[in-house]
Amino acid sequence: MAQRLHLVFGGELTDPQTTEFENVEDIHVVGLFPDYDTAYNAWKAEAQRTVDNAHMRYFIADIHRLREGGAEDNPADDGTGS
Repeated sequence: MAQRLHLVFGGELTDPQTTEFENVEDIHVVGLFPDYDTAYNAWKAEAQRTVDNAHMRYFIADIHRLREGGAEDNPADDGTGS
């Protein structure tokens, strides 16, 4: 079974109505997680911790989807990562 990696990250946005970060250098990388449920729990903890700041947002990125998309873009990629 393929790994389903998820990245949880967040930071302060320029405007709560957008997803543009105020300062990319200040993005908080919470971590890389082996499944959605674990990532969701980490996301929820960070979102609750920063609930008083309307400009703070945390996201879950499906790393496995990026990887699968990358393989489609490069037909020579054999999936070994080398």
